[in-house]
Amino acid sequence: MSAPERIPPRSVTTAELLARGELTVRGQIRDASNAVLHCSVSHDGQEALCVYKPVRGERPLWDFPDGTLAQREVAAYEVSEATGWGLVPPTVLRDGPYGEGMCQLWIEGVPGSELLALVDAEEPEPGWKAIGLAEVDEGRTALLVHADDERLRRLAVLDAVINNADRKGGHLLPAEGGRLYGIDHGVTFNTENKLRTLLWGWAGEPLTGEAVDVLKGLKERLGPSGALARRLAVLITAAELDATRARVEALLDSGKHPEPSGEWPAIPWPPV
Repeated sequence: MSAPERIPPRSVTTAELLARGELTVRGQIRDASNAVLHCSVSHDGQEALCVYKPVRGERPLWDFPDGTLAQREVAAYEVSEATGWGLVPPTVLRDGPYGEGMCQLWIEGVPGSELLALVDAEEPEPGWKAIGLAEVDEGRTALLVHADDERLRRLAVLDAVINNADRKGGHLLPAEGGRLYGIDHGVTFNTENKLRTLLWGWAGEPLTGEAVDVLKGLKERLGPSGALARRLAVLITAAELDATRARVEALLDSGKHPEPSGEWPAIPWPPV
């Protein structure tokens, strides 16, 4: 059997394929906390690989309403697209073999692109940013660092906007052509500050000029008549949409990357 045709990310064809194509389940990703099915999707002579997460397979969480994680994944994609950075693979909400769920283009990660590391040092080397100390053996710690990479920095801004409560290392996918994607955005858009991430290296530092321009664009698109606001309104609650607007405003007012609040664990566990 020949491999599925590779579909360019973020194209209209890809969105139509994901939304209308016939889903065929190939297997299950076993180490996921919720039901995650590896599928192929075919439509009008084209085929691609994708991830399908049915709502009925979502594990209940104490701090998120039941049955809403798939919508949050799609909302994260919509915000990513509005930034112009294309950091989240094409994602749609659709019916599938096990009911409504999220369907996202499968991204094949490219090995050899090191974004995270543990080092026996007190300060990171040039080209790296410190996250914090991690216990590696009983009584021994090491410095956890991430790459000082503009793609990660953009993702840190996106996470601050969508209030990502679970940015782990395994959710970072370097792809062909130097692209970087973030995946697994089910625990986002909470009205309370729940930012929990490995990308704290720029905490308290000024936002780049590019990020400020992007945030200004988001502010406009999130206005009452904005196209992004209309799309998000059917995916998250009115209070969550208002909280998203408030986070964009707060980032613009401060002009800085957010810092850990101290009210919520700053780093997800396990970190990878």
